[in-house]
Amino acid sequence: MAMGQGVMVGGAMMTPDKDIVDNAVNSSDHTTLVAAVKAAGLVETLKSAGPFTVFAPTNAAFDKLPAGTVDKLVQPDMKDKLTTILTYHVVPGHLMAADLKDGQTLTTVEGENLTVSKKGKKVMLTDAKGGMATITIPNIMDSNGVTHVIDTVLMPTK
Repeated sequence: MAMGQGVMVGGAMMTPDKDIVDNAVNSSDHTTLVAAVKAAGLVETLKSAGPFTVFAPTNAAFDKLPAGTVDKLVQPDMKDKLTTILTYHVVPGHLMAADLKDGQTLTTVEGENLTVSKKGKKVMLTDAKGGMATITIPNIMDSNGVTHVIDTVLMPTK
């Protein structure tokens, strides 16, 4: 696969020679996500060969959750719930924004589905509870997949 150009995210250059985690760690917009991935023990998984397509909520996306939600989720006794939420943002395979079709259903690593909708150049994902996230920065190439930045945390039913 040809190596694409880097993409600026959260003040840092995301480059295709780094894995999903190493790119995310450099983004000042993804400190909450990185802390959550660490708390859930998913670092090794997201550093593995993949490929994975990750829908990465920004800090602002996590801030939209009810007050105290994130602090609660990163507690050790909430690890299963946190893992469920985070793996709901990961789809096996290498899906570029252009590969996502209106009405398409994506099966996440968590096991539940996300539904794709497209309006013009905008790509949105609807979660199991009817919540909707918009891809704000698509197609960040990682050595083990692709990351799309989203503006809302997706929630599974579990």
